[in-house]
Amino acid sequence: MSSSFLIFLVLGLGLVGWLVARAKAAKLATPGSRELHSLPRYHGAYVALWAILPALMALALWSSVSPQLVNSAVMSDPAAKALPAEAMDRDAILSEAAQLARGEIEAGFNPASDAMVPAFKVAEAKFGTIGMALTLVVAFACGAFAFTRVKVGFKARTKVERLTMLVLLLASLMAILTTVGIVASLIVESGRFFSAISPIDFLFGLHWNPTAEGGPDLGENFGAIPLFWGTIFIGAIIAMIVAIPLGLMSAIYLTQYANARFRAWVKPLLEILAGVPTVVYGYFAALTVAPLVRDLAVKLGMENPSTESALAAGLVMGVMIIPFVSSMADDSIAAVPQSMRDGSLAMGATTSETIRRVLVPAALPGIVAGVMLAISRAIGETMIVVMAAGAAANLSANPFASMTTVTFQIVALLTGDQDFNTPKTMSAFALGLVLFIVTLLLNIVALRVVKRFREAYD
Repeated sequence: MSSSFLIFLVLGLGLVGWLVARAKAAKLATPGSRELHSLPRYHGAYVALWAILPALMALALWSSVSPQLVNSAVMSDPAAKALPAEAMDRDAILSEAAQLARGEIEAGFNPASDAMVPAFKVAEAKFGTIGMALTLVVAFACGAFAFTRVKVGFKARTKVERLTMLVLLLASLMAILTTVGIVASLIVESGRFFSAISPIDFLFGLHWNPTAEGGPDLGENFGAIPLFWGTIFIGAIIAMIVAIPLGLMSAIYLTQYANARFRAWVKPLLEILAGVPTVVYGYFAALTVAPLVRDLAVKLGMENPSTESALAAGLVMGVMIIPFVSSMADDSIAAVPQSMRDGSLAMGATTSETIRRVLVPAALPGIVAGVMLAISRAIGETMIVVMAAGAAANLSANPFASMTTVTFQIVALLTGDQDFNTPKTMSAFALGLVLFIVTLLLNIVALRVVKRFREAYD
């Protein structure tokens, strides 16, 4: 029996428990009897939760233990005596046999795996039946225990609300725990990297050519300045040159000049740009923008320009983050009190003067916050850089040159057959830690600016 079917069966038992407990509680609330402490639906929810949650916990625990039990049972089978003594080869055969037994693959690569398939089928059927029986017994027993507590004075509502608060607390802590786990893993792996490579060489070196081989001059190959420069040049300079003017001007037009009907159509269309997958932007940059940039470089007299350039990636990235700047600027300008507009116009200022001297300065904190959020989004972009900017770690101010970024190098270092114990691979974690710190600082600054903006006009 599959786990999904067993989960549905447990949920069905919980539904039955909810119906039966609610019916019993409703009978207890007959005229002339004492008032129930909780409504019948709370008694039903209490029994359903007791039937479902412990059973799911038992199923999860059994799912984590049963693979080891299955392997132990298979290894005790006489057919296992023919397996090789080498642990890696033996595990590969067992893994293939398990896939054959479950029907995940039709044929095995190693002929020895076919002999182990019957043992796997028997073991998985045996322990699957045990797991199913254990789950259903736990569901029935816990549900029956909860059903016996359905009485007039039982505080079912309090119990259910406490459990609901616990679930909400765990949900709110999930993001914090995830962030802590990410930071901890980055710090641990970065510590291993910096034990082999000096942080000074990494943070201030000018040559990036990571290698897995050791040597006395190993640190000279891990200078990350070209990566940091490429990330800033593409994501924080070229992209912002595109995004800030277009985003700010579109926000000004939509809030001050466009009529309500036009704004109702254009604003959602503009924000659709934020929902376009980045791989689509990458294809657009590689197939459309990059050739145009190369032709422009030829017209400017450059010899043999590459189709991969920082300018192509930065232009498309700027278009991608226009909604971040436009949306924040739109909300900030719209939040400026109408009295400030009316006062400026009453003093004889024109609409353009009011926008330039009153609205934009008053909305500047929100606009700056939008720009900061857009920068943090841009420097973390990967697909556009992969498909349009190139892989060369160049320290150059030429926008037509091929460049790379921190995110591209992280992808390159962690994909494929890599040995995770070499400085080359561990450098990806150091790059990730630097990128995480920079993005976190940008978000903190943006949130503080937004907080200041909100306090000004609340």
